[in-house]
Amino acid sequence: MRRLGSVQRKMPCVFVTEVKEEPSAKREQQPFKVLATETISHKALDADICSAIPTEKVDGTCCYVTTYKDQPYLWARLDRKPNKQADKRFKNFLHSKENSKEFFWNVEEDFRPVPESWIPAKEIEQLNGNPVPDENGHIPGWVPVEKNNKQYCWHSSVVNYEFEIALVLKHHPDDPGLLEISAVPLSDLLEQTLELIGTNINGNPYGLGSKKHPVHLLIPHGAFQIRNLPSLKHNDLLSWFEGCREGKIEGIVWHCSDGCLIKVHRHHLGLCWPIPDTYMNSKPVIINMNLNKYDYVFDTKCLFNYFSKIDNQKFGRLKDIILDV
Repeated sequence: MRRLGSVQRKMPCVFVTEVKEEPSAKREQQPFKVLATETISHKALDADICSAIPTEKVDGTCCYVTTYKDQPYLWARLDRKPNKQADKRFKNFLHSKENSKEFFWNVEEDFRPVPESWIPAKEIEQLNGNPVPDENGHIPGWVPVEKNNKQYCWHSSVVNYEFEIALVLKHHPDDPGLLEISAVPLSDLLEQTLELIGTNINGNPYGLGSKKHPVHLLIPHGAFQIRNLPSLKHNDLLSWFEGCREGKIEGIVWHCSDGCLIKVHRHHLGLCWPIPDTYMNSKPVIINMNLNKYDYVFDTKCLFNYFSKIDNQKFGRLKDIILDV
């Protein structure tokens, strides 16, 4: 499994963006759209975007694998946000901002409390030992996914800490046209970020599972590389998203050689998401669990047990996997 960039902060768009005063199709109650112009951004050019590796932007929630309690653990994204008073002060500043001024945050007093186990995301700026909030006034960070935490029950459904394994969706190692669901050691995923997708995540754009039998999976960031992307021109990318089977995805993330990540979302180009038939669901998928080596009786209701019962089965699409065994 080749490692590419880690998603630890907000990714900039490959194009310079502009705000249009129209209701957003991406976020309810947002009275504006953020649309891409035809100009490639300086950040993208400085990161040598033309030599970067383009990958599919997967629609889920961001996760991270790092050590906790002396073992590999899955961590959920939890941004530290300002309290009401600080948020009001920050928004007033944004509306009356002068170029010569900077907003001053008091990190100890301005932000809502987070669990003791919370850690700030890597790569964010530090000032006097404190993380610096981003342009939205948030401090990106992570919290460990404890086994019995109801808030993160869908995260915990894809990991087993007794055997330190995770349910991962990726390309089959011998056939790039085939997807594979397998149990991967968490140690193999250390310091990687991944996307959690499934029945109860972001409206389930890939149609996984059902209310009675929810299905959730982890996808390492950068796992689905795009092979035949057109030139970095606004109209060419627009045509690719609209007319190519490979373009039936949420967006593109370019992994640059310096570790920088650059993105474009369908909404940046005025296109809809989610869409009925995604590219991910056009590929067959095989189950490859191989859990016999653990000599362990898994909980009958857990995903590892369900997948072990359909081990070695092949399905035409991800959405065809119905765990009613």
